Amino acid sequence: MTGDGDPAGRTPTPWLDGWLAAHAGDLVTARRHLHRHPELSFAEHETTAWLARKLAAAGLVPTVLPGGTGLLCDVGSGPRTVALRADIDALPLNDAKEVPYRSTVPGVCHACGHDAHTAILLGVARVLAEAPDLPGRVRLVFQPAEESLPGGALVAIDGGALVDVDQIFALHCDPRLDTGRIGLRVGPITAACDMVEVRVSGPGGHTARPHLTVDVVDALGRVITEVPGLLSRRADPRNAVSLVWGAVDAGLAPNAIPRQGTLRGTVRMLGREAWHDAEDLVRALVADVVRPTRAEVDIHYVPGVPPLVNEAGPVDVLREATVGALGPAAVTAAEQSLGGEDFAWYTESIPGALARLGVRRPGTAGLTRDLHQPDFDIDEDALAVGVRLLTHTALTALRS
Repeated sequence: MTGDGDPAGRTPTPWLDGWLAAHAGDLVTARRHLHRHPELSFAEHETTAWLARKLAAAGLVPTVLPGGTGLLCDVGSGPRTVALRADIDALPLNDAKEVPYRSTVPGVCHACGHDAHTAILLGVARVLAEAPDLPGRVRLVFQPAEESLPGGALVAIDGGALVDVDQIFALHCDPRLDTGRIGLRVGPITAACDMVEVRVSGPGGHTARPHLTVDVVDALGRVITEVPGLLSRRADPRNAVSLVWGAVDAGLAPNAIPRQGTLRGTVRMLGREAWHDAEDLVRALVADVVRPTRAEVDIHYVPGVPPLVNEAGPVDVLREATVGALGPAAVTAAEQSLGGEDFAWYTESIPGALARLGVRRPGTAGLTRDLHQPDFDIDEDALAVGVRLLTHTALTALRS
């Protein structure tokens, strides 16, 4: 898609059009390579090495982050620096798609679009490396471990990602939006997200004599059903505090009460104040529910990420860039999601904003391939849209 350009001459439409016409296929090739070779959080060694080679081939000098995964790479120079971030890790899911670029790693899949984010930022790196008269410095942040808590953004920040940076921007795939549409929002756009693990234990026994045992399966069942409901009555409903269990493990034999069992889930909420109070509340509710069962309980609570809050100034930059890159019809309103996003750690320190990148093929009805599902995929035409938007965003931010 081609924008109408900027009558003031501030957008890079002509030379960017030429680059995309010549290299759109490279974006697809890069994304498919990443999709075939996914790596989990903090294990993205081959991804990091591959990105380093690609950036060096473009004449750039990347720096590997502490820990050995993830990269920083500066393009240009000048008194102002803006940063663009992509996350490079994958999820522990099997790839269920029957496509030529299906994951080659059993149990690991780019089911959240991070391969697209990374391919887009690599494309932006190549574009900016060839850009005429770049009016400042752009820092490219290829961040590891977005899918782990509290997130690889903290590693990137410790590694210097935000040093001398004025603003930071990112995109996230949105399968609810058609390709060519960009979702923008001032204020909170994602939620806080924590992880909780509940382990219960006790003397097991035969299911014929439950009165002589501590029935940990019963204890787990009570926690599964009662704690989320109690939480909805103890937390301010305006904060939309949500506890959802994603994994449960207890026992092997149908006629034996096991000695231990485990639950794992996520706690999500819209407000920062609720985030600070969530751990104490969840711990208290779990303990209260388990107590009558006589099971021992151990609660492992991992505070995750705060809500991601888009500041008005950076959203204005994204809006101007979207109009310049894609035209005014591309802009749409984004809702706040209960999903967590460790990009929030960057915006805790400097102004920044995240935009929703439409990746649903136009004409497709409804939400057919949701995030974090084994069949998630994108319309690969969205890759060029992402490069166009982030290039415009960087230049608009540097010149504003």
